Parts: sequence; structure tokens; C-alpha cells
Amino acid sequence: MTETTTTREHNGPDEVIAGAGPVARPGERATVRLREDAEEGPRYAPEWLQLREGADAAARATGLLAPLRSRFAGLPGRDGGLAVHDLGCGTGSMGRWLAPRLDGTQHWILHDRDPYLLHFAAVASPRAAADGSRVTVETRRGDVARLTPDALTGASLVTASALLDVLTRDEVTALVDACAGAGCPALLTLSVAGRVELTAPHPLDAEIAEAFNAHQRRDGLLGPDAVDVAREAFEARGATVEVLPSAWRLGPAEAALTAQWLRGWVGAAVEERPELAEHAARYLQERLAACAAGELRVVVHHNDLLALVRPTGEAAA
Repeated sequence: MTETTTTREHNGPDEVIAGAGPVARPGERATVRLREDAEEGPRYAPEWLQLREGADAAARATGLLAPLRSRFAGLPGRDGGLAVHDLGCGTGSMGRWLAPRLDGTQHWILHDRDPYLLHFAAVASPRAAADGSRVTVETRRGDVARLTPDALTGASLVTASALLDVLTRDEVTALVDACAGAGCPALLTLSVAGRVELTAPHPLDAEIAEAFNAHQRRDGLLGPDAVDVAREAFEARGATVEVLPSAWRLGPAEAALTAQWLRGWVGAAVEERPELAEHAARYLQERLAACAAGELRVVVHHNDLLALVRPTGEAAA
């Protein structure tokens, strides 16, 4: 991360950073929509996005890059470079990971509802592709769940990180329709899979995981079902879809991230099932103590999806 990232002093050691788990208003849905209330605080704090960036980068499925590169190699008029739309870009971690792994001139269009995050993403964006070609960026503030094919005119790729699982079925359908209408492939990474492994196992693990998954599905959100829904929607529109695992593998070196993830994971479970509160508090303290001692290892399963949509004008088989 760049030096422009700062840590807010009000985030004490026992607080959950916005984005890691429920904060401020119990029951409130996290969204990627443009907020209309100027007084509303950020839903995804840059500190959380910074904390998870290394784990995200290590987890993303590099096996999806070869078919994506092959698709780009076959595009007519590639001399104009790639136009990449990054949805819910946050601090721009997807661009920092992907742009240096693709050849050729690239222009990234960064979408988010938070102007601070958009500014951060633009400032911290990479400037060179894998082959040294130029990378440029622009920012667009607004609702990434309401993209239309027109908004993606000329797009070479739509990409996002940790986005699908905070969308509803209708929002995923709209996103798929926009990509299909524009003939634009999509690389959608780090969607939660609903499975977590902690060492050593604890009797409460399964109950916390079940409550957390239910919390992920609240208010019509897809949560762990998001990748399956997106795959079906893309395939129904003639796309070739590949899904690969992209798990976080957290050990002693990621203790700060693990501690925040634990607080958010347990906090969401308790928000969903308040009757767990007393047992969950003891569970959390035990897990945090093991984390601080370097004894805890966690695997948080995610999935990455690549949808190779038919280019516009290509006849259906």
C-alpha cells in the first residue's frame, strides 16, 4: 500500500473496522449503492481494505488469467488497448493486482460510491502493464449494481473483488445482462463460499459459521450463493464460465487481519442470532488469544469466476 493510507485513531484494538463486520447500526445492510445521506459514514473503511489486500492478492486464482489473456489476444482492434471497468473498486487493490499481469495499454474506469476511496484508488493505481505499456485511470461515482450495456460501451473487461456476495439476485442479473449486452467478459473474484476452517477445531465453529452465512443472506443478499447464481445467469446468456477457488490462508504473519476477521465473523453471527452472544463472547476471546499467541490458522474459502461472454455480434451456437 502507498503512504497515503492512514490509520484512524478511534479504531481501538477491540473495535471492528467498517467492512470487517457489523458496526454502528445493527441490522443495517451493507451496499455498494451511491449514498444519498452526506452524513452517513463509510461502509468500507480504507483500513479494512488495506489490511486484507495482501491476503486477497495471494488468494486470487491466477489460473483464470490464461483464458482471459487468450480472449484478449483474439480481439480485433486490440491496438486501442484494453478498457477495464473495476466495480466497487474500493482502494483499487484489484487494479494493483491485475493491471501488472496483463500486457498492453490499459485504461481503467474505477467505479465506487465513496469519493474518498475513489480518490485513493486513482492515486495508488499502477502506471505500467506487464510489458511496460501505459496504464491510465478515471473514476466514476455511483451505483455499480445498475450498470447498463450502454455504460459498458467499448469495455474490454468488467472486474470486481468481493462484490458478488453483497448483491441481490436482481442486481447480479442486471450486472450479467450489462456484460452480455456489451459483449464484455467478467472476472469477479473473492466471493464468499460459506466455508471456514480454523485450527484447532472448536465445538462452536459450525454454529458460528451457520449464523454468519445466514447473516450474509439477509435482506435478499446472495452471500455464499452468489457465484452459483452468477454462473447460471452467465451460462444462460451463452457465456463460457470457469470458477476456481481463492481461499484466504491466514497464519501468524496475518494476525492483524485474522483478528479483525474474527471480530467481524463472530459479530455478524451474533447479530443474526443474538442468543449466541454469551457463548460467542467467550469463543471470540479464546480465538483472539490463540491468534495473538501465533497458534491460530484460518482458511476462509472464496471463489473466483471468469465469464467469457460472446463478443457483440457473434452468432449463438
